[in-house]
Order: sequence, then structure tokens, then C-alpha cells
Amino acid sequence: MLSILQKEIRSFLSSLIAIIVIVVFLVANGLFIWVFKETNLLDQGYANIDPLFELAPIIFIFLISAITMRSFSEEKRNGTFETLTTKPVTDMSIILGKYFAGLIIVIFSILPTLLYYYTVHTLAFPKGNVDTGALWGSYLGLVMLSAGYVSIGLFASVITDNQIVSFIVSMFLCFFFYSVFEYLSSFDFLKNSEFYIEWLGINHHYRNISRGIVDTRDIVYFISLIVFFIWLTKIIFNSRKW
Repeated sequence: MLSILQKEIRSFLSSLIAIIVIVVFLVANGLFIWVFKETNLLDQGYANIDPLFELAPIIFIFLISAITMRSFSEEKRNGTFETLTTKPVTDMSIILGKYFAGLIIVIFSILPTLLYYYTVHTLAFPKGNVDTGALWGSYLGLVMLSAGYVSIGLFASVITDNQIVSFIVSMFLCFFFYSVFEYLSSFDFLKNSEFYIEWLGINHHYRNISRGIVDTRDIVYFISLIVFFIWLTKIIFNSRKW
């Protein structure tokens, strides 16, 4: 698994798309947090970086779909998939190697945003007057959300040899699990089941963790989502019907 993980990270970081994706993510967040009037922290006067965690789930749909779209699609398009499967590693090792490589790249993209926290911590009055517990809870929620998105993106990549198709399918599935269940729960005829339907969506659990409330039910939800999509990826991977 480690050999696959190292190969994937080297391959991604050596490509132009890696630089573009990470830079676009950081610039987009920077604009929303420090420039745009509606979300500008300096104008709002609050010592927090809540806009980052409110916008990140949507931005990550694009970011993570771009990161994972090449995981299996490129192998199949370049004809190197057969070579990959003949290596002395198990199918699950290949899948987990690609999964953790994608997750590490995403976490690597998140790390520079700690500079925003340092800036807010410094600008706060009095200095350091920041709800650190809620902030670290938000970062934990962001990592869990990213882990779920990466598993979805990996599944989208294994079902096709076209990176663009993989990108679109990944975005659709990530958006579906993030927003659609919450939207469905608003219908009147589903009012009695509102909580249970909303519970199926990522946003419900992400919001809970982002408040600094680390509930084991939310952690179990994300782990279940990850395991489910990795299991689906393994089924498609094992079929070898490219």
C-alpha cells in the first residue's frame, strides 16, 4: 500500500493540475475571507474564520473531484491498469493507497489555511480572544468531510476511463450527499421523517462537528460513508470489466 501511496503523491505533485487546483482553492478562500464584502472578516468585526468552513464544503466538491478524477481513470486510459494489477499487492492495498494519497493531498491543501487562524488570533481584541475549541472542531469536520468526498471521488474514477466523466460524476455524488437529503427533509409530506432524512446527508453531521460538538454518531456516519464507497470501489475494481 505504501508504494502505491508514494507513487500517487509523487505523480500528483509533479503534474500541473496539482498546483492549479491547490492555488485556486487557496485563492478562492482568501478572496471570500479577506476581500469580498459579504464575507469579509475585517468588515464583520468577529474573530473567527467561519466563512472558510461554510464555503469549504462547496469548494471541496470541485477540489476533491479534480484530485481524485485521475486515480483509476488515467490508469485505464493509459493502459497501465493491467500492469498495476499484476504487482504483488492486494486489490484493497491498491485502493487504500490511492485513497490515502488523495486524502493526504487534500489535507496538504488545508494546512495553509492555518495562517488565517494565526491572523485572526493576532488581530483579535484582546489578542487570542478566539474560540479555539470550536475552530479545531471545524477543522476536524473539514477533514472528515474531505475523507468522505475522497471515497466518493475514488468510486467515480473507477467506473470510467474518462477523467471528465469521473469529475462530473464525483461532483454530482458529493453534491447529492451534501445537499439533497437536507432539501428533501424540507418537504411537507416528509415532515414526520425530517430528522431521519436529514441525518442521511453529510451536511447534518458536518455542521454538528463544526460546532465543536464531537459526537460519536457523526464520526460513525463519516466512517460508514467512507467504508461504503470504498466497498463499492472494490466491487467495481474486482470486476475488471473495463
